[in-house]
Amino acid sequence: MTAISSTGIGLRGPHLAAIVAAPPAVGFLEVHPENYMGGGPALGALERLRCERPISLHGVGLSLGGTDGIDQGHLERLAALVERLEPALVSEHLSWSIVEGVYLNDLLPLPYTEEALDLLAAHIDQAQTRLRRQILVENPSSYLSYRHSTIEEPAFLAALAARTGCGLLCDINNIHVSGCNLGFNGEAYLAALPAGAIGEFHLAGHSINDVDGQKILIDDHGSEVVAPVWALYRAALRRFGPRPTLIEWDSHLPALPVLLGEAAKADAAIREETGNARAA
Repeated sequence: MTAISSTGIGLRGPHLAAIVAAPPAVGFLEVHPENYMGGGPALGALERLRCERPISLHGVGLSLGGTDGIDQGHLERLAALVERLEPALVSEHLSWSIVEGVYLNDLLPLPYTEEALDLLAAHIDQAQTRLRRQILVENPSSYLSYRHSTIEEPAFLAALAARTGCGLLCDINNIHVSGCNLGFNGEAYLAALPAGAIGEFHLAGHSINDVDGQKILIDDHGSEVVAPVWALYRAALRRFGPRPTLIEWDSHLPALPVLLGEAAKADAAIREETGNARAA
């Protein structure tokens, strides 16, 4: 397992050949493990790349919040991949995506209650025990809130980290999207997170939809990071210090130099905020 020193990019299929041919000067490469569980040429390419750059596995299929329990077969496939690739980071989402054995093509929200906290903590313990390592849990992008939630989202994440020893993947774009949609302040959200649990940042673009005159932000990972998200990222750097940072871009995938340019912007922000902190 290799330490991560600077910003990484999400490795997606259209860029794979170019990156294998000439690995870019980025801190790490992050992939969805579900795309590599079946083996094949792509996994072979990823194994070669891990000799050049640290790898991060960002899962979308464990359904940590699902009431059906974790699919043991999926967990075993993930464990085999972790053992094979020895990634620097392994992460998953604060969501559910399976019901009665059917995988849904989405990461769905859950209420923030003591019951949900117990369920998630048990599933995180199960995953970490099998993987024999800490996982990071990512805050979601939200478009609604449950009326019967009794715990604020940052406090819920903090309780999960305290109870299970998991880390937190702090998705800055998700905080901005949720804050705009639900009406909370992003910097106040950051202030409520436990600094010691933050293991990674994600940055991404989003789209804006107009629904009956109301502006709704959609976390679609399909464009450059916008100015308010960069500003919130800098606030996170000032509060938590540097962490491995990932540029996510999944739809409307750009040319590779555009993606690398976003990573360079994040590295520049890290240098500037670190320098300001030292000078203070």
